[in-house]
Amino acid sequence: MSDDRLIVALDLPDALSALKLTGELGDAVSFYKIGLGMLTGGGLALASELKQEHGKRIFLDMKLFDIGATIEAAVRGLARFDLDFLTVHGDPHVVRAAREGAGGSELKILAVTILTSLDRADLDAGLIRAGALPDLVAERAARAFEAGADGVIASPQEAAMIRALPEAAGRLIVTPGVRTEGSAPGDQKRVATPAQAVRAGADHIVVGRPVWAAADPRGAALAILEELRGA
Repeated sequence: MSDDRLIVALDLPDALSALKLTGELGDAVSFYKIGLGMLTGGGLALASELKQEHGKRIFLDMKLFDIGATIEAAVRGLARFDLDFLTVHGDPHVVRAAREGAGGSELKILAVTILTSLDRADLDAGLIRAGALPDLVAERAARAFEAGADGVIASPQEAAMIRALPEAAGRLIVTPGVRTEGSAPGDQKRVATPAQAVRAGADHIVVGRPVWAAADPRGAALAILEELRGA
């Protein structure tokens, strides 16, 4: 029944709330994202339990950024948790260090291009160089692939541009900022529906609030899966 193209973001206050949700979703969902907000609420223990006891795939969304030696050491430690995906910032020195830290493990290193909650005005405020946002995303993706990233994180609106890159052959594109038709964008600014994201070239979509905030989370997940099958 499940389709691991759908990754449900467990953006909840603590591990107990997340476990309750995963119980409701049952076999409908096989892949979960655990982010920085969950880290102090038992996130690593939750990742281990979902992986080892329930057979789920785990995407640890830490967006690591630091000097190379620190990144390498952190990723080496996280690789021992038998995770599937880990995010780091897409700067080439960070990606190279993360790749070293992952070593021969099965952990996939995903590089963040530009956060899906940002637009050009946000980049201006952060003193990021001029240029159309999609072009900057594609350039950062190409550089991350060259540095050894197994995939990238980008909005669905840039997925097609990234998929067309020669460097993207055989690499993953994972898209947050996915919203079902008619749902509120929340804190996301560059959004698309599940079907649009997959058609644009995404291998996996990340969906949080439209599932966990739904009156019927399992029903919401099943509706997204049905849309993916139709795409």
